[in-house]
Amino acid sequence: MTQAVPTQLPAEWRDFFALTKPRVMSLVIFTGLCGLLAAPGSIHPVLGFTAILCIALGAGGAAALNQWWEADIDAGMKRTAARPLPAGRMNRTDARDFGIFISAASVVIMGLGVNWLAAAILALSIFYYAVIYTIWLKPRTPQNIVIGGGAGAFPPMIGWVAVTGDITLMPVLLFLIIFMWTPPHFWALALFVKTDYANVGIPMMPVVKGERSTRRQILIYAVLLVPIAAAPWFIGGTSYVYGVASLALTFAFLALSFPVAFRQAGENDTMKPEKRLFAFSIVYLFALFAALVVDRMLAYQGWI
Repeated sequence: MTQAVPTQLPAEWRDFFALTKPRVMSLVIFTGLCGLLAAPGSIHPVLGFTAILCIALGAGGAAALNQWWEADIDAGMKRTAARPLPAGRMNRTDARDFGIFISAASVVIMGLGVNWLAAAILALSIFYYAVIYTIWLKPRTPQNIVIGGGAGAFPPMIGWVAVTGDITLMPVLLFLIIFMWTPPHFWALALFVKTDYANVGIPMMPVVKGERSTRRQILIYAVLLVPIAAAPWFIGGTSYVYGVASLALTFAFLALSFPVAFRQAGENDTMKPEKRLFAFSIVYLFALFAALVVDRMLAYQGWI
């Protein structure tokens, strides 16, 4: 690692909050909450709140550790240069200690307050993102997002296990949905910020394998997402409400992938298809998991 960026202390609470990547955390919290609400059985509201709080703290801690490790990389990218560490608003050691503290606290509180299986999966997700993805995969392989996608796929499984205390096929499928969604979601972003990654030597797919290969793989993953997103309905874990919603949403995702996949080099430099796919991919995941909860609530009321 190179020399740390200059610092200007003291950091404000907003800088510590920014370390947790709140935009990313909102999706993590939402999918974790949906996993908890969709799980069979019930959980005391206080314990349910505790579980979601721990998921949020764990995600925030992993994000802080990610930014601590990548402070110099972030300083070389336009998209991340304004973050607290590269901007010099925070001491690098404080960011590391903050990340370790809230990560450890999230696991201990989850174990003591909810159950230790959920705590173990939470600990694995933190380690996966902060170490396996950030330190090992990201700087070494263009498959970093494919393999590292597991880190962001754990929250609905954790929420489900917080209620049930065990792992069944349904939470595994929820994990797989996010796992398969991550590459096309992130590669759509990487296509229009690839210069940033190239400048700092990160081997993202568009940088190492080129745009053509990246676009082709976006389409492949979008195709594979269709049966995986509908799988909870196929196995009888949900009703037709989720099934119809999943097919409609995923076919829309697939339709937006086609203009990205077949766009020719030098054509339309504004990258509108890529930006459109990236924006919709976020809406897609929120809507898909919301449909899962709606399906569960309707079934609970006996309306389906």
